[in-house]
Amino acid sequence: MNEDQRQEDRRQAEWAVVESDIGPLLLATTGTGLVTVGFHATDDVRDRTLDRLGSRLGAEPVRAPRSPLLAEAIRQLAEYFAGERREFALALDWSLISGFNRQVLRELATGVPYGSVVGYGDLARRVGQPRAAQAVGIAMGANPLPVVVPCHRVVESDGGIGGFGGGLETKRQLLALEGVLPQPLF
Repeated sequence: MNEDQRQEDRRQAEWAVVESDIGPLLLATTGTGLVTVGFHATDDVRDRTLDRLGSRLGAEPVRAPRSPLLAEAIRQLAEYFAGERREFALALDWSLISGFNRQVLRELATGVPYGSVVGYGDLARRVGQPRAAQAVGIAMGANPLPVVVPCHRVVESDGGIGGFGGGLETKRQLLALEGVLPQPLF
Protein backbone atom coordinates (compact mmCIF):
# COMPACT_ATOMS: atom_id res chain seq x y z
CA MET A 1 0.00 0.00 0.00
CA ASN A 2 1.48 3.35 -1.01
CA GLU A 3 1.40 6.57 1.02
CA ASP A 4 -1.50 8.02 -1.01
CA GLN A 5 -3.63 4.92 -0.26
CA ARG A 6 -2.76 5.08 3.47
CA GLN A 7 -3.71 8.78 3.53
CA GLU A 8 -7.01 8.02 1.77
CA ASP A 9 -7.77 5.22 4.25
CA ARG A 10 -7.28 7.65 7.15
CA ARG A 11 -9.74 10.11 5.51
CA GLN A 12 -12.42 7.52 4.67
CA ALA A 13 -15.12 7.61 7.33
CA GLU A 14 -17.22 4.71 8.51
CA TRP A 15 -20.44 5.49 10.35
CA ALA A 16 -23.35 4.01 12.23
CA VAL A 17 -26.37 5.27 14.15
CA VAL A 18 -26.65 3.89 17.68
CA GLU A 19 -29.37 4.29 20.27
CA SER A 20 -28.55 6.04 23.53
CA ASP A 21 -30.32 7.46 26.57
CA ILE A 22 -30.40 10.83 24.80
CA GLY A 23 -31.69 9.52 21.48
CA PRO A 24 -30.01 8.20 18.36
CA LEU A 25 -26.37 9.22 17.90
CA LEU A 26 -24.50 9.20 14.63
CA LEU A 27 -20.93 8.04 15.19
CA ALA A 28 -18.28 8.33 12.49
CA THR A 29 -14.67 7.30 12.57
CA THR A 30 -11.67 7.50 10.29
CA GLY A 31 -8.47 5.49 10.39
CA THR A 32 -7.18 8.14 12.79
CA GLY A 33 -10.06 7.93 15.30
CA LEU A 34 -13.57 9.00 16.17
CA VAL A 35 -14.32 12.10 14.08
CA THR A 36 -18.01 12.88 14.66
CA VAL A 37 -20.75 12.34 17.23
CA GLY A 38 -24.06 13.72 16.00
CA PHE A 39 -27.17 14.19 18.16
CA HIS A 40 -30.76 13.35 17.22
CA ALA A 41 -29.72 11.28 14.20
CA THR A 42 -33.04 11.13 12.41
CA ASP A 43 -32.86 10.46 8.68
CA ASP A 44 -32.71 14.17 7.77
CA VAL A 45 -30.12 15.04 10.43
CA ARG A 46 -28.08 11.97 9.52
CA ASP A 47 -28.07 12.85 5.82
CA ARG A 48 -27.04 16.47 6.44
CA THR A 49 -24.29 15.39 8.85
CA LEU A 50 -22.93 12.81 6.41
CA ASP A 51 -23.00 15.32 3.52
CA ARG A 52 -20.98 17.82 5.59
CA LEU A 53 -18.60 15.12 6.79
CA GLY A 54 -18.00 13.80 3.27
CA SER A 55 -17.38 17.32 2.01
CA ARG A 56 -14.89 18.07 4.81
CA LEU A 57 -13.03 14.75 4.48
CA GLY A 58 -13.12 14.58 0.68
CA ALA A 59 -14.62 11.07 0.66
CA GLU A 60 -18.18 9.82 1.04
CA PRO A 61 -18.70 8.17 4.45
CA VAL A 62 -19.57 4.47 4.37
CA ARG A 63 -22.31 2.96 6.56
CA ALA A 64 -20.62 0.25 8.62
CA PRO A 65 -22.57 -0.60 11.79
CA ARG A 66 -20.31 -3.60 12.50
CA SER A 67 -17.07 -1.74 11.86
CA PRO A 68 -14.21 -2.71 14.17
CA LEU A 69 -13.22 0.98 14.06
CA LEU A 70 -16.60 1.95 15.57
CA ALA A 71 -16.95 -0.97 17.99
CA GLU A 72 -14.88 0.55 20.79
CA ALA A 73 -16.64 3.92 20.61
CA ILE A 74 -20.03 2.18 20.69
CA ARG A 75 -18.96 0.08 23.68
CA GLN A 76 -17.56 3.02 25.64
CA LEU A 77 -20.61 5.19 25.01
CA ALA A 78 -22.90 2.37 26.19
CA GLU A 79 -20.79 2.10 29.37
CA TYR A 80 -20.99 5.86 29.87
CA PHE A 81 -24.79 5.91 29.60
CA ALA A 82 -24.98 2.90 31.95
CA GLY A 83 -23.01 4.90 34.55
CA GLU A 84 -20.04 2.53 34.27
CA ARG A 85 -17.55 4.84 32.50
CA ARG A 86 -16.33 8.24 33.66
CA GLU A 87 -13.79 9.00 30.97
CA PHE A 88 -13.33 7.94 27.40
CA ALA A 89 -10.21 6.23 26.15
CA LEU A 90 -10.67 6.62 22.41
CA ALA A 91 -8.44 7.74 19.59
CA LEU A 92 -9.91 11.01 18.29
CA ASP A 93 -9.58 12.54 14.83
CA TRP A 94 -9.31 16.30 15.45
CA SER A 95 -9.14 17.16 11.73
CA LEU A 96 -12.57 18.82 11.61
CA ILE A 97 -11.53 21.52 14.07
CA SER A 98 -8.50 23.77 14.22
CA GLY A 99 -6.94 26.82 15.82
CA PHE A 100 -8.50 28.32 18.94
CA ASN A 101 -11.49 25.95 18.79
CA ARG A 102 -9.22 22.90 18.83
CA GLN A 103 -7.16 24.35 21.68
CA VAL A 104 -10.30 24.95 23.77
CA LEU A 105 -11.78 21.52 23.03
CA ARG A 106 -8.53 19.72 23.87
CA GLU A 107 -8.40 21.57 27.20
CA LEU A 108 -12.01 20.64 27.83
CA ALA A 109 -11.35 16.98 27.00
CA THR A 110 -8.37 16.70 29.35
CA GLY A 111 -9.09 19.28 32.03
CA VAL A 112 -12.77 19.05 32.96
CA PRO A 113 -13.48 15.63 34.46
CA TYR A 114 -16.72 13.71 34.80
CA GLY A 115 -19.10 15.22 37.35
CA SER A 116 -17.67 18.73 37.18
CA VAL A 117 -18.43 21.87 35.21
CA VAL A 118 -16.48 24.89 34.05
CA GLY A 119 -17.58 28.38 33.04
CA TYR A 120 -17.02 29.75 29.54
CA GLY A 121 -14.75 32.46 30.97
CA ASP A 122 -12.82 29.98 33.11
CA LEU A 123 -12.15 27.83 30.07
CA ALA A 124 -11.02 30.91 28.15
CA ARG A 125 -8.54 31.71 30.94
CA ARG A 126 -7.24 28.15 30.92
CA VAL A 127 -6.20 28.52 27.29
CA GLY A 128 -4.60 31.92 27.87
CA GLN A 129 -7.40 34.05 26.38
CA PRO A 130 -9.20 35.52 29.41
CA ARG A 131 -11.47 37.79 27.34
CA ALA A 132 -12.59 35.08 24.94
CA ALA A 133 -15.63 33.66 26.77
CA GLN A 134 -17.88 34.22 23.74
CA ALA A 135 -15.32 32.55 21.49
CA VAL A 136 -15.34 29.57 23.86
CA GLY A 137 -19.11 29.40 23.34
CA ILE A 138 -18.55 29.33 19.59
CA ALA A 139 -15.98 26.54 20.05
CA MET A 140 -18.54 24.54 22.03
CA GLY A 141 -21.05 24.94 19.21
CA ALA A 142 -18.44 23.77 16.70
CA ASN A 143 -17.53 20.66 18.71
CA PRO A 144 -17.70 17.68 16.33
CA LEU A 145 -17.33 15.20 19.22
CA PRO A 146 -19.92 16.09 21.89
CA VAL A 147 -20.33 13.76 24.86
CA VAL A 148 -16.81 12.35 24.27
CA VAL A 149 -15.38 15.89 24.31
CA PRO A 150 -17.79 17.03 27.03
CA CYS A 151 -19.09 20.44 25.95
CA HIS A 152 -22.15 19.73 28.13
CA ARG A 153 -19.87 20.46 31.11
CA VAL A 154 -19.46 24.13 30.11
CA VAL A 155 -21.94 26.44 31.86
CA GLU A 156 -22.53 30.13 32.47
CA SER A 157 -20.63 31.79 35.30
CA ASP A 158 -23.89 32.99 36.90
CA GLY A 159 -25.08 29.42 37.33
CA GLY A 160 -27.12 29.25 34.13
CA ILE A 161 -26.92 26.08 32.09
CA GLY A 162 -25.82 27.89 28.92
CA GLY A 163 -26.51 26.68 25.40
CA PHE A 164 -26.01 23.29 23.83
CA GLY A 165 -26.07 22.05 20.25
CA GLY A 166 -27.96 18.91 21.27
CA GLY A 167 -30.65 20.98 23.03
CA LEU A 168 -30.96 22.06 26.64
CA GLU A 169 -32.90 18.95 27.69
CA THR A 170 -30.08 16.76 26.39
CA LYS A 171 -27.56 18.89 28.29
CA ARG A 172 -29.65 18.52 31.46
CA GLN A 173 -29.79 14.73 30.98
CA LEU A 174 -26.01 14.49 30.55
CA LEU A 175 -25.33 16.66 33.60
CA ALA A 176 -27.84 14.63 35.63
CA LEU A 177 -26.15 11.39 34.52
CA GLU A 178 -22.88 12.80 35.86
CA GLY A 179 -24.47 13.89 39.13
CA VAL A 180 -24.15 17.63 38.50
CA LEU A 181 -27.92 18.19 38.33
CA PRO A 182 -30.75 16.21 39.93
CA GLN A 183 -32.26 13.49 37.75
CA PRO A 184 -35.36 14.71 35.88
CA LEU A 185 -38.63 13.59 37.47
CA PHE A 186 -40.01 12.41 34.12
